[in-house]
Amino acid sequence: MSKKTISAQEAEQFLYLEAELLDDWRLPEWAELYSDDASYEVACPNADDPKTDSPATSLFLVSDRKDRIIGRAVRLMKKTAHAEYPHSKTRHLVTNVRLLESSADVAKVKANFCVYRTKEDNTVMYMGEFNYTLVRQDGELKVRLKRAILDLNSLYEQGRLTIIL
Repeated sequence: MSKKTISAQEAEQFLYLEAELLDDWRLPEWAELYSDDASYEVACPNADDPKTDSPATSLFLVSDRKDRIIGRAVRLMKKTAHAEYPHSKTRHLVTNVRLLESSADVAKVKANFCVYRTKEDNTVMYMGEFNYTLVRQDGELKVRLKRAILDLNSLYEQGRLTIIL
């Protein structure tokens, strides 16, 4: 019996689910979307080549493996995470989802994003491109790689990056 190829609609719905979990501050559930060998990365604005640079050789704002993904989710849910308590209001908009490659077990997906964050009557925006590698494990989609490439010159207007993109 052959496995069903990961479809564009399946990938798109998965990205929308991830955005919903983040906006609802269901971060432990969000972390469960990631495979055991996962990476969550946020490239620095104005990096030389943020699509191909490696966290091993270039500076990244975030370069988390699964244990740090879980740790970030747990930490941001605590009252001691002062930068995010009370939680910011966020809205993750995911658009122009494109399926670049797909098989039964792996899909390469590209999407545009805009994340609005409101905290203490101050609203900032993060925009850019997501590059995902999605994998099917035990019948469920998981994130093996999520790389956010910011279309910003700096984080001067945004300040710190205290939310998950």
